[in-house]
Amino acid sequence: MTIGEVSLYTNDVVTLANFYKQLFDIDNQSNDTVHQVIISEGTSFTIYNDGSRKNNNNQNIRLAFTVDDIHAEYQKLLTLGVEIIEKPTKRPWGATNMSFYDPDRNIIYFRSFAT
Repeated sequence: MTIGEVSLYTNDVVTLANFYKQLFDIDNQSNDTVHQVIISEGTSFTIYNDGSRKNNNNQNIRLAFTVDDIHAEYQKLLTLGVEIIEKPTKRPWGATNMSFYDPDRNIIYFRSFAT
């Protein structure tokens, strides 16, 4: 298992993404207002707005792990009694994502990509 993505949730994707593009001297050729990938090598770093209003109370970060078989991981989580937020769901950009709470109620994502 590897860390797949670190994503900052924000109310203003363009402003936050532009800050990190300047900070890291990266031009991702995007002004998308919903989702921007800033770094895609190794662990991805993204800026994202899921449509909800952010309260800036330390709930604006998510941790995502890339797994080989998301459906097997989902079954394992069920046997562990983990509270599932979203079952594995195919996304338009090709990933299959799912989310769940860890014991401290942090939101954790598993994702896999079709090969």
